[in-house]
Amino acid sequence: MSIEIKYKPLESFTLIEVLVGIALMLIVFLGIFGAYQLGFKVLGLSKNKITATAILNGEIEKIRNLPYESIGVQGQFPDGVLAPVSTVTLNNIQYQIERRVDFVVDSPDGIAAPDDDCPNDYKKAEIKVSWPGDLAGEIKFSTDVAPKNLAQECGTGGGILSVSVFDAQGLMVSSPLIEIKDPITGQTLKTATPLDGKHYFSLAPATYKILVSKTNYSSERTYSTEEVTTPENPHPIVLNGQLTETSFSIDKLSSFSVDTLSPWGQDFFSDSFLDSSKISEFQNVTVSGGQVNLAKIDSQYQNSGYLISISISPGDLIKWDKFSFSDLEPVGTQILYQILYFNGTDWALIPDTDLPGNSFGFGVSPIDLSRLNTTTYSQIKVKGNLSTTDLNFSPTLYDWQVSWINSQAIPIPNVTFNLRGEKIIGKDQNENPVYKYSQNLTSNSSGHLDIFNLEWDNYTFSVDPASNLDLVSTDPSPQPIGLAPDTNLAVRLYLDSQNSLLVTIKNSETLEPVFSASVRLYKTGYDQTQYTNEKGQTYFIPLRIGDYSLEVQAAGYSGSSANVSVSGDVTKTVTLEQIE
Repeated sequence: MSIEIKYKPLESFTLIEVLVGIALMLIVFLGIFGAYQLGFKVLGLSKNKITATAILNGEIEKIRNLPYESIGVQGQFPDGVLAPVSTVTLNNIQYQIERRVDFVVDSPDGIAAPDDDCPNDYKKAEIKVSWPGDLAGEIKFSTDVAPKNLAQECGTGGGILSVSVFDAQGLMVSSPLIEIKDPITGQTLKTATPLDGKHYFSLAPATYKILVSKTNYSSERTYSTEEVTTPENPHPIVLNGQLTETSFSIDKLSSFSVDTLSPWGQDFFSDSFLDSSKISEFQNVTVSGGQVNLAKIDSQYQNSGYLISISISPGDLIKWDKFSFSDLEPVGTQILYQILYFNGTDWALIPDTDLPGNSFGFGVSPIDLSRLNTTTYSQIKVKGNLSTTDLNFSPTLYDWQVSWINSQAIPIPNVTFNLRGEKIIGKDQNENPVYKYSQNLTSNSSGHLDIFNLEWDNYTFSVDPASNLDLVSTDPSPQPIGLAPDTNLAVRLYLDSQNSLLVTIKNSETLEPVFSASVRLYKTGYDQTQYTNEKGQTYFIPLRIGDYSLEVQAAGYSGSSANVSVSGDVTKTVTLEQIE
């Protein structure tokens, strides 16, 4: 007889199952460990608080058992037997004990003479116990101690300094930091952060310096006659048995975002003839590959043809500037250019009385359009007339452009200006105002500057006449410009001078602007390098009348140099050839 024994294969865990199991166990045990850790922390913190409370209660009992005249902090006002700070170690933890005593002015009792000859109505003692470490913390408690009689109330010298802190609307500022300092040594004598914005300080008769501040708020302080001959807010004097009241105004800080700009700019219509999208009409010409040529029939060119641009209608036109072009005219060929305008019913040539030579046509670039009346000629078209006497050759037009002056401002870099607020801290010995804020500031290489941490005030911008710049206008206007609390206000400063140069850098093939091109303008006594903006422009101002050298460099382009004569407001366009 044979016995067949069958073995059942043992089942095992895969690696993923093992990892999942370990992860679950870690989550469970970490949760348990975290709970134990939190429990120990809570127990430890509770133990420290119980110990600190016991210390605090002992301190309060000591104060209550002291004679009224002895309740005070050593070296402070009111003076007494209490140490300002001490430490005690219990359960291997060092506890720090801070003590503070102030007189309290109780308004129902009458605040100051003559209603109350003794304004120091009673004392308030405050104890703070704190401890360091991972379970650090602190507890505070205060108690009032009243005199037994009027004689005891009046037995202590000194006075009361009342400090109130308001915002720009006249509302009390919650929890400002009020610092009372010795005006000679600068030592901080007392501080407070009253929730309701007002605090009474008990002080010995003397002169005090007050500083008021709050995070992200403006600040205020008092001034001595050594700082300002006649202070608006002098250091207060606390008199024996008197209440001295003072108030301050602070509010959230604000900022200006300033741009320094020209009052005018330059814009262009241009066509490099990559396609016919900017042509409204043409006859017997071909537009292809950045060129305009006479059309061919049977391998010979037409003897004449023309093309007319689309309407050029600037929306912010101040005056027309120039019409310029680039062409090639082999012997026997010619291109003559004319300017058209819309007369109300049709497009017609601008008469020679307004543009001399227009009826015949222009052959030399550029053509000055600056004398055209912008009301009559608010929109124009340009026309090119191509012709040849040798049908084997054609003139070639590569590009044309019209420029004009508009109201689109150009950034002016590195402008120094003065910003001054109206608030004063007093007057000098000549009775001239001493302003709380007056700073000389400079815009960056892009003609921009953000000015932070300004308090609410009315501000005036100005430039030094010696800079040869004139502040033409501001936006917003007029000045002074009001800055409200917790505000960022954009301000544009428009500046001009007798002489300036606006340089525009373009791609020679596409006539597109070249961004961040380096433009150096120099002559004897002047050497300035600036970079073009996204419009390919940079503005040199102020300049003196004279002849300047111009050097232009841009990544991916061949460099270029030119001479330019500056007298008045001058514009210059430079084209760069792109490196293949």
